[in-house]
Amino acid sequence: MSYYLSKTLVLVGLMGTGKTAIGSLIADRIGVEFIDSDEQIVQAANMSIPEIFERDGEDFFRLKETQVIRRLLSAEPHVLSTGGGAFLSDENKKMIAKSGVSVWLDADFDTLWDRVKDKKTRPLLMVANPKEKLKELYEARNPEYAKAQVSVKALSNQTKEVMVERVIKRLLTDPNSGLTKVQSHA
Repeated sequence: MSYYLSKTLVLVGLMGTGKTAIGSLIADRIGVEFIDSDEQIVQAANMSIPEIFERDGEDFFRLKETQVIRRLLSAEPHVLSTGGGAFLSDENKKMIAKSGVSVWLDADFDTLWDRVKDKKTRPLLMVANPKEKLKELYEARNPEYAKAQVSVKALSNQTKEVMVERVIKRLLTDPNSGLTKVQSHA
C-alpha cells in the first residue's frame, strides 16, 4: 500500500502524547520525511530547550518556534511534530490551517503522567510539584488542542503501531486531511 500526502501533517498535543514517537512511525509508514520542530530549534540555537528557557525565557522560545514552524510548513509535505505549546498560538494555528492539517494525539492525564514523570527534559515540569503542573497544563491546553482538524484518542495500553494505524485510518476518512491511498498499477 502506498500513500500520497498533499499537506503537512502537524501533530499537536501535550508532552507525552507521543507526537515524536507516533509521528516518526507515521512518516515511515506513508513514505514521507519526519521533522520535530523542537529538534530544529535545538539545532538552530545549539542548546537544549531547557537551556533556551533558562537563558532567553519562554517568550523568546515561542517566537523561534513560530519561525521554525513557518519555515517547515513551506517545505514539501511531511509529518511535523510540534512542542506542546505550539498550538496555543493563534498565529501558529492559522499557519497550520492554511498550509497543513493539525492532528491532536489526545491522551488521558494518567497516561501522560506515566510517560513524563521521570523525564528531566521538560522545562515546564521543573517545578516543586510536576504532577500538579502537568494537571494545570492538561486542563488549560486541552480546549485549545480540541480545535485541531483531526483528533485521535489514545487508548490505554495500546501499542505505538496500533495508534499509528488508528491515526492513518482516521486521516484517510477525512477528505481534507491531505492523505490518500494510491493504487499501484502492476
